[in-house]
Amino acid sequence: MQTFTINTPKGKREIGGNNPCFIIAEMSANHGGVYEKAVDIVKAAAAAGADAIKLQTYTADGMTIDSRKEYFQVGGGGNPDSWTGETLYSIYQKAYTPREWHAPLQKIAEELDLVFFSTPFDSTAVDFLETLDVPLYKVASYEVTDIPLLKRIAQTGKPVIMSTGFASEQEIKLAVDTLRQHGASDIGIFHCVTAYSGDPQPEDTNMATMLDIAKQFDVVVGFSDNNAGSEIPLQAAIMGASMIEKHVVADSDDKTFDANFSVGPAEFTQFVRDVRRAEKIKGKVNYGIQSKPEEHNIRYRKSIFVTRDIKKGDIFTPDTIRVIRPNFGLQPRYYEEVLGKAAAEDIESGTPLAWRQIIGMEGRSDL
Repeated sequence: MQTFTINTPKGKREIGGNNPCFIIAEMSANHGGVYEKAVDIVKAAAAAGADAIKLQTYTADGMTIDSRKEYFQVGGGGNPDSWTGETLYSIYQKAYTPREWHAPLQKIAEELDLVFFSTPFDSTAVDFLETLDVPLYKVASYEVTDIPLLKRIAQTGKPVIMSTGFASEQEIKLAVDTLRQHGASDIGIFHCVTAYSGDPQPEDTNMATMLDIAKQFDVVVGFSDNNAGSEIPLQAAIMGASMIEKHVVADSDDKTFDANFSVGPAEFTQFVRDVRRAEKIKGKVNYGIQSKPEEHNIRYRKSIFVTRDIKKGDIFTPDTIRVIRPNFGLQPRYYEEVLGKAAAEDIESGTPLAWRQIIGMEGRSDL
């Protein structure tokens, strides 16, 4: 199983394999342009038990141009009604996270033992994040085809997590090959659905794709959730996601751009608890006794008992020994072997049979 290692405030952290799921709180635009809200989201992520907080690093000018041509309009197509009349530029102007916030948010996050990193949307954002020495990078699903950006991110030599969204297999392959060819040896891929739904449709999730990605591209895999609620990402964790990303708001009543598919602090806290509980259920490969109750209950298996009084020298027959519960005598697999042998001593009915009670087998071990 693939793994990669990142630097964290607590030291090295391995992601993937049999390690705990790496849970990322995505801030996105949920700060609503208010720095204090951004701080609240960082603190909520830490209080919930998340492993990381992720920002998005861009400016409106870096993302697009200020044009009102039809190409740049964002209304309709399932977008919120509040976006009607907006352009890409105007949306990004309102949603972006100011660069002057990054360093103080990073300091707060790391003091709370959170990994702090971001999604850059152009090369200048990568250059800026390098000044903060972030430990890894995220590639947004819409940027999978931005080959120049992928090359710049890969050149940092740091681990990269990439969302797939609606990328085809061929596009994912090109992106992964580009990352690897330009310096990114540690790659994780998020399966995700970019519907940004407040009413997620389970049949549109196709979580089996996540498992196929691991096979096809030999990478650590996870799920980036763009849906309301936490049922779908929890299912991803149960199915083996090594990483989960979930959008978080400071208050469940906040009306930010991404609030429709985000969760508040209480629901996020419960989600983290549910993932950790699911991990305990998944556990490790362990045949045999699993718990203290099982250690006790194994006595209720069957074993060979003497069921009629026997005198020394008597022959064991189906009338004198039986395979019955409980499990204090010889194992049932020895039943046919014992039949026809003679008793080495008097044995009372209801006694579990042992090798020492059988002539010629007194020193034998049940092992």
